[in-house]
Amino acid sequence: MAGRAHGNRQQEAQTGTAPAWAEQLLEHLRPAGRDVRRVVAWLSGTVGATVALLDAAGDLVAGDRLPLDADLVTGIAAGRIASAAWEGQGSHLRLVRVEHPSHACVLAVSRQAPFDRRASDVVTHTAQVLGLLLTANESAAAGHRLRRVTADLRLAILQLLMVEDTVAARRVAAGLWPGLLDADTACVYVVESDPAVRDRIAEECLERTGEDALVVRCPAMDGHVIVVSPRDTMGDALRSLVGRHADLFLGGSVRQSLARTATAYGQAVSALAVAHFRPDKTAVYAERTHPERLMDPVALRGWTSRVLRPLDTLSHHTRAELLATSRLGLEFTAVNAAKVLGVSRNTVRARMERVETLLGTDFADLTVRAVVHLALNTQIGLPDTRLADGPGDPGLRLGDLLSGPAVRTWARDLLGRLDADARNPRRTLRTWIAAGGNAERAAQTLGVHAQTVREHVRSAEPVLERQLLAGGTDLYEVVLAHLAVGDLDLPALPRPA
Repeated sequence: MAGRAHGNRQQEAQTGTAPAWAEQLLEHLRPAGRDVRRVVAWLSGTVGATVALLDAAGDLVAGDRLPLDADLVTGIAAGRIASAAWEGQGSHLRLVRVEHPSHACVLAVSRQAPFDRRASDVVTHTAQVLGLLLTANESAAAGHRLRRVTADLRLAILQLLMVEDTVAARRVAAGLWPGLLDADTACVYVVESDPAVRDRIAEECLERTGEDALVVRCPAMDGHVIVVSPRDTMGDALRSLVGRHADLFLGGSVRQSLARTATAYGQAVSALAVAHFRPDKTAVYAERTHPERLMDPVALRGWTSRVLRPLDTLSHHTRAELLATSRLGLEFTAVNAAKVLGVSRNTVRARMERVETLLGTDFADLTVRAVVHLALNTQIGLPDTRLADGPGDPGLRLGDLLSGPAVRTWARDLLGRLDADARNPRRTLRTWIAAGGNAERAAQTLGVHAQTVREHVRSAEPVLERQLLAGGTDLYEVVLAHLAVGDLDLPALPRPA
């Protein structure tokens, strides 16, 4: 019996049956258990020792610090010594080199009992496992850094497009995504998700779009992923993605030139608000009649040139920077515009204040904001040349542009939608606009509560099919409608307007 049992143990050794400690050590290589600190703690408990994992500089990576000779640690880390053992003062010390692609580490194990065969084997194999884990961690970190740099490049390209620098945007994109921005036009989509899963949704967008679209995690809204696509098929791919997830929404713009990426982005955000009320959770910006399309294009361009002429004294780069920043600053809050542009909010405010000074205007006045917004959006389509007035032609003023029959009919029809409401939200809206969008000041004028003003303005949004409280293009169109029908006074501009 004893002989047979001894024979069985010999057979296990011959067939290579792993001891229990080896199986436990291998468990640390599973995806859920890959933690260098846990492996060091396991080694300490398994061999009954104090364990320290040190980097090449002698700094502690994991475990407990031990009194070690610095030159010895450096020699092992540098490869001049493969391993070392020391005994004295009632302790036994073993140092083993842990291989690593970039820089080796040193595993130091100190225990009171001598190192028997089992303890030596455990230390040797643990050092090998630690080398594998450190290599895997470095690879994962390098992959993360690469993904981060790539994401930063995508954001930089988007920011260049937002300020209409399409030449620089194409130059940056060409190195990593050749042909991505070769097209002259593109659609912008915004995918909205819970911020907690935004990174995963962004990765899915990248998988579905490949290198055919620019996918960017929105710097302003934590739950948004922005997709700039020159390809017509991208909308279907993104709608399919939204259909697979219950908590996703999609808003898309109409096709715009690359120079109007900021405009397309605003359209996508506007459509996203509509998508929340759609069964399929998607919406594309509805092309509706905009007031500028009802104006004489030649007169509108001449008027725009005269309004923005004070900026013509600036260098081309500075002028383009101020125009692009003001366009976004009038469309969104200064904080969000700053995040999109990759600058500080103080920079956005400083640039807009400079434009205010040059134009002699005050952006606190909503009618001024609407008029300058009209000029800035019209300016996008103008050639990069300065238009001059003839000596005897002062040009049309804003009142002339807004008094055309087509514009006035549009304005009356739009605001007339509010007349059926007995609460008279049209008067509230007019007063609120005159108060610069301030509900408290409007409430004082009307003799009602500020919350009543907000409710009236909010109730007007679905009737007018425009977002008002959020500001931006929708609100400015409603302001222009009030100016066209004479419900609000035309803003005073120092230049002929």
